Amino acid sequence: MTALSPKRATSIDLGCLNWHVHHMEQVSFRRADPNDVTLVSDLSRRAYVPAYMSIIGEEPKPATEDYTKRIVDQNVWLALFNGAPVGVLVLERNPSFLMIYSIAVDPSHQGKGLGEALLGKAETLAVELKVAELRLYTNSRMKKNLNLYKKVGFTEIGARPHPSRSGEFLVDFSKWI
Repeated sequence: MTALSPKRATSIDLGCLNWHVHHMEQVSFRRADPNDVTLVSDLSRRAYVPAYMSIIGEEPKPATEDYTKRIVDQNVWLALFNGAPVGVLVLERNPSFLMIYSIAVDPSHQGKGLGEALLGKAETLAVELKVAELRLYTNSRMKKNLNLYKKVGFTEIGARPHPSRSGEFLVDFSKWI
């Protein structure tokens, strides 16, 4: 388990991210296990549904997905705030890059830097796996996501039609590490 113990308004170096968190006492990460399937699903749903329904008007796939196989394949991590699970990182391993399929932060903990911390964890895992590129994508209408990814060093590499929502587009991002 990786643990960070910042003090008030401390800047912590996570790979090449500077993570500024106010009043954060302890954040740690652990790999999800099969007992966490419901927890991962619930956290994902709580994070995605309010954000996407208010902008897109539909629930995205990560809000309704069964995470069992991803957890068994050891591709899901939990972020713990003072020991309580508050975030989820879901990865997909590819031969030449690591795809960030999903990051989700419980709404009661959003705005505290946990999204950046989850992206930092993905970067750390990519280095451990000796993968030089991280990729992710988001709906073009999710402006907060677009801004966050640019803020932490991802570069927009293209856009494509959404596979199941006519008239919607996905924006692809990459970060070389």
